[in-house]
Amino acid sequence: MPTVVITGANRGIGLEFARQYAADGWRVIAGVRNPGTATDLKAVGGVDVRDLDTGDAASIRAFAVGLDGEAVDLLINNAGVMGPDPQRQNRDSIDVEGWMEVQRVNALGPVLTTLALVPNLAKAAKPVAGIVTSKMGSIGDNSSGGYYAYRMSKAAVNMGAKTLSLDLADKNIAVVVMHPGWVQTAMGGSQAPVKPVDSVAGMRKVLAGVDMAKTGRFFDYTGAALPW
Repeated sequence: MPTVVITGANRGIGLEFARQYAADGWRVIAGVRNPGTATDLKAVGGVDVRDLDTGDAASIRAFAVGLDGEAVDLLINNAGVMGPDPQRQNRDSIDVEGWMEVQRVNALGPVLTTLALVPNLAKAAKPVAGIVTSKMGSIGDNSSGGYYAYRMSKAAVNMGAKTLSLDLADKNIAVVVMHPGWVQTAMGGSQAPVKPVDSVAGMRKVLAGVDMAKTGRFFDYTGAALPW
């Protein structure tokens, strides 16, 4: 039975990842900041819910200790935040503390989590670390501006993933970043055109096809390559 670790699995895209992998017979280890309130996640049969705050380095280390000696076939770094209200992350108003929190969770968190689980990933036959990012972190795709904190956090994690792909190549750990589309979640809003079930199904297909020839690349949920 393959094992997947999913961060930010209590709602939205992360919750849908947990549902789909569990339904397909995977062992699902789901990291959430507040396990006590993860009611929907706990209702998914066979999911191992654990405490993990990816904005806290000590929490990441403790989570990794709890996985000591276990093989992890797939790591999905999904946890993320939008950050301050858009009016507090534009050219006229910058929420500095909110900005730093976004960087901590969106950019630093996935890198630290991946590095902490390298020993676990290295035990798998074909290990993959995926990071859910956004086209809003693409420099080549940015034609509308705004959202400084969120855009910069995603651009930063994209660079982190590319660097991880190089640093972990000797351990045959493939690393990719994925844009999930504009998804109907609490973050994306009800007007978003993509349903979580379709976004996750697409990203799962992308992840299933990842090997060392594709490490360090940026895909959307349809499998299309995206500009950095």
